[in-house]
Amino acid sequence: MEIYFYLIIFIMGSLFGSFYTLAVYRIPKRQDITHTHSYCPNCNHKLGLLDLFPIVSYIFLGGKCRYCKEKIRPRYLIIETLSGVLFVLLAGAMKLSLAELTLLKIVEYGFMVLYLTYIILICGIDKENRKVNKYVNIYGIAISIMYMSYLCIVEDASIYRYGIYLILYILILLFDTITLKRFAKSTYTIGILLMLVTMAVFTGEYVTANAIIVTLLAIAIYILLYKLKNKMRREVKTDKQISGEISIAFNLGTANVIIFILVLIYNNYYIL
Repeated sequence: MEIYFYLIIFIMGSLFGSFYTLAVYRIPKRQDITHTHSYCPNCNHKLGLLDLFPIVSYIFLGGKCRYCKEKIRPRYLIIETLSGVLFVLLAGAMKLSLAELTLLKIVEYGFMVLYLTYIILICGIDKENRKVNKYVNIYGIAISIMYMSYLCIVEDASIYRYGIYLILYILILLFDTITLKRFAKSTYTIGILLMLVTMAVFTGEYVTANAIIVTLLAIAIYILLYKLKNKMRREVKTDKQISGEISIAFNLGTANVIIFILVLIYNNYYIL
């Protein structure tokens, strides 16, 4: 029965993955992501029911649009598959079991799914556009407040700890408002700071700190390799120019999720 239980979770994750691909494409374009019917980005033809099954539709259609025969980017298949796998890994790391399923475990898993949605949207948009979308960050703040309220009321968590997170949110948003008025735009750094607070709320300071360290190491290695490559080509770019091309939010989010799942597995399975 557990196999079928996790198969259902995988299917649910792949369905979410299908939504993620849609949202990552539409949110930067300020298009509706809930009411507008899915369509082919090449021919704009509305997709039928048979075109919307995650993974299966891509394989059945041979990776091509049914209507215009244009190739569908492999990222759709990859994101849907990885999303399903990620949902299963998270459920396994949280020791979610059909035999021991309780309301509290369902609620906790639900909050983690909401968080994964936030991280994947942030990472996807940043990877495509190198931008931390402010509307996705607002969503992240909203679910953070809901999660902190749940922890303080139901699990009797420290209200002082989460009060500090609320203060950090307020201070960063106030600074963002000031810079928005002065420079008529929000900054990438502000988005990253808000993201870090949300990460800390859901995954804790230890995981967030390690995600920062891993990201900094990855950026340092990338800059080093880029410099070596440019030296061979005799191209000249400063560290600032090179780092300006790196999707920091994507790297942070990816590191955060991987470390978080590994820590959950270690705590739940290897610590008695």
